[in-house]
Amino acid sequence: MHGNDARLLSRMFNKISDAMAKEKDFLTELDEAIGDADHGITMSLGFSAVASELSRSDLDSMTAAEVMAAAATTFLDAVGASTGPLYATGFLHASDRMNAHRPLDAAGQVAMLRAITTGIQQRGKGMRGDKTMLDAWMPAADAAEARSGEPGHIWSSACEAGELGAKATQSMIALRGRAARLGERSLGHIDPGAASAVVILKAMRETFDGTASR
Repeated sequence: MHGNDARLLSRMFNKISDAMAKEKDFLTELDEAIGDADHGITMSLGFSAVASELSRSDLDSMTAAEVMAAAATTFLDAVGASTGPLYATGFLHASDRMNAHRPLDAAGQVAMLRAITTGIQQRGKGMRGDKTMLDAWMPAADAAEARSGEPGHIWSSACEAGELGAKATQSMIALRGRAARLGERSLGHIDPGAASAVVILKAMRETFDGTASR
C-alpha cells in the first residue's frame, strides 16, 4: 500500500508540473499586473524540480508521508521567495497527517487537501478575502469536506469552489503579499497565487479521479 500511495503522489506532482508548464505564461501575465511578473516561472520551476526529484526516488520503498516531505524540501530549495515556504509548509503538514498511516482513499485525500491548506494558512497568517492563494485553497478544502462519495465528485466540488474563489479575488483589494503595496490599484485583477492554486487542484482531480476502488 505504501508503494502504491507513493507512486500515486508522484503521479500527482508530475501532473502538477505539466499543468504549470502549460499555464506558466498565463500566470506570469496575471502577475505582471500586481506582482513581480515571475509567478508562473516560479511555480513551474518549483514543481518541475519536485517531479524530477521524485523520478529519481525509490518510490516502492517510500511512504506517502515521505514523498510529501521530499516535495516540501525540494520545492523550497528550488523556489525560495514567499511561495516556497508557503507550499513547503503545506506539504509538510500533509506529510505529518499521512504519518498517521491514513491511506489515500477518498477520506485520506480530503485530509491531505485540508492539511495543505492549513499549512499554507498558518505559515502565511492569511484568511479568505485577503486576495491570496487561500481564496482558492480554503473554499476548495471546505467543499471537499462537505462532499462525500467518490473521489471524482469530491475533487469536482473542490475545483469548482476553488475556481470561484480565485475569480472572486478580482473584486478584492490585496491585503497581503506584494500586491498589498498597490492598495486599491489591485482591484480588477485575479490574484496569480489563487489562479495557480486552481491549476494545482485540477491536476489533483485528474490524479485522484477513479481511485475509490484502491
